Amino acid sequence: MQYAAYVFDAYGTLFDVHAAVRRHADRIGPDGQLLSEIWRAKQLEYSWVRTLMGAYADFWQLTEQALDFALRKVPSADPGLKAILLDAYWRLDCYPEVPAVLKALKASGARLAILSNGSPEMLQAAVKSAALDQVLDDIYSV
Repeated sequence: MQYAAYVFDAYGTLFDVHAAVRRHADRIGPDGQLLSEIWRAKQLEYSWVRTLMGAYADFWQLTEQALDFALRKVPSADPGLKAILLDAYWRLDCYPEVPAVLKALKASGARLAILSNGSPEMLQAAVKSAALDQVLDDIYSV
């Protein structure tokens, strides 16, 4: 069955949210995976809680606040890496299978889009960094 369009979430679906920490694992030390897991869990929690409260905050702000929390929870991680990790989040790797899957869907004539609570700037940067800008037709930030 072929569909006219496919819409994907960005973070955790197309883009590997743990890539930022993995990219700097040697500087973070042995608790890098723990740091990344706490960062992502808190990022999602902050997003859900803010939504339930009707207290909107830009996803970038939530990402930064979640990293602050994670850095406090993982004492072996150097808080001085905050800026480097946040910068790396703008250029997350996509999962290895993503380019081929999107290209195949595009070749079938389908339109492709992202629907995400990521900020437009974050999404554009991630799409460009992962070289997906040639296959995606639209990016929707909500």
